[in-house]
Amino acid sequence: MTRKPLPELPVSAVLPALSEALGQGNSAVLVAPPGAGKTTLVPLALLDAPWLGTGKIILLEPRRLAARGAARRMAELLGEEPGETVGYAMRMENRTSARTKILVVTEGVLSRMILDDPELPGVSAVFFDEFHERSLDGDFGLALALDVQGALRPELRLLVMSATLDGGRVSRLLSGAPVIES
Repeated sequence: MTRKPLPELPVSAVLPALSEALGQGNSAVLVAPPGAGKTTLVPLALLDAPWLGTGKIILLEPRRLAARGAARRMAELLGEEPGETVGYAMRMENRTSARTKILVVTEGVLSRMILDDPELPGVSAVFFDEFHERSLDGDFGLALALDVQGALRPELRLLVMSATLDGGRVSRLLSGAPVIES
């Protein structure tokens, strides 16, 4: 599929390294300052990654407003409306379609998805955005995703992204996942 070129933002410089890290392993940590493009560029840049196959990227956002805004911005960058390639789901609101490849969700939705079907069929990757905004639901979602990866889906990719996180500590939690800094 031909897409419009993505804007150049600080995270653009590390996208090849990030794609390689997720292609060679099943987890990575991305540390980049606010406004670097973690939320919008990373999922879009990885849409054509070979390891994604026909599966979706789930992007976890800590708040409803952030989830809706991220989906709208990514859809805009693709020249689409939310619900096409990029969709979002939160309690009592769902803008998705059969074409959706990036699904932006809130913390409770991710937990419910995993509890409803732990194999996460049709999902190739789960990206945890703004992980420095620690919450019980976010930590629970990561714990569930790690359990899924460890017991059922070793090929499931996990990416933790943050502006202020201690990447080394999260890397150890993810079995020594590479830390990529922008």
